[in-house]
Amino acid sequence: MKIGILADCFGLGFEEGIKKAAEMKVDGVQLYAVEGELAPENMSAEKRVWARNLIKENGLVVSAICGDLGDGGFAFADRNEGKVAYTKQIVDLALDLDCRIITTHIGVVPEDPSHPRFEVIAKALKELGDYAYERGARFAIETGPETAVTLCKMLDYVNSPGIGVNLDPANLIMSTGDDPVAAVHTLKKYIVHTHAKDGNLYKLSDLEISYGMVPWPEDYSEDDCYAEVPLGEGQVPWDNYIAALREIGFDGFLTIERECGDDPARDIQLAIDFLKKYV
Repeated sequence: MKIGILADCFGLGFEEGIKKAAEMKVDGVQLYAVEGELAPENMSAEKRVWARNLIKENGLVVSAICGDLGDGGFAFADRNEGKVAYTKQIVDLALDLDCRIITTHIGVVPEDPSHPRFEVIAKALKELGDYAYERGARFAIETGPETAVTLCKMLDYVNSPGIGVNLDPANLIMSTGDDPVAAVHTLKKYIVHTHAKDGNLYKLSDLEISYGMVPWPEDYSEDDCYAEVPLGEGQVPWDNYIAALREIGFDGFLTIERECGDDPARDIQLAIDFLKKYV
């Protein structure tokens, strides 16, 4: 397995983030490409060549492109036409950066396949999975707002060879209390990328609120529900989790995602040091 960094976690911008990742001697970076300097509409053909060369010159590869559009993912039919079209642009950008994995959240998948939202999400995933596959890429769904069993039910139903999974073990724990080790085996045929993140669950939050299914109430807070913590300090059972990834033959990226903390570079370095005992 290889170690990567979600470059945006540095808060330095694209070029300096790439240089910082290279300084830390990791194998690759995940890039956020929804807004700002790496948004598809801001990346001319010339800038794509420059970005690709910068990454190569620093001895890195792009482990994945994050194309998370938020706003409920693909759960609302009246929003999906524009979202699907824009996501296809992100897929094209990823390919121009020599990357073949695009990650995103898709909204909360209902446990009951007869729920109207299930078919809405499935239709968007089918179109995007097939689009990615035709171009040699994988559209990878990030775990979190539903259990691995529920997500697998959706992906099996969609049945597109271009669909994959970005497995985030901390999201599984913090959102649903799911077991990330069992999730590896449940989703084994789909896993193409992972996030290295840790966290603690104190009590279940309202995922319909958390993932944009309904408006966020003014008096709602998740501070007492869960907390992201440095790798090895949370409820992710790392020894068993890494062993499970090895058992299914996963040899891709463990990409560090640190979404809180006052000193991101320090936290990322600690995460690299933690992961080195496994890779």
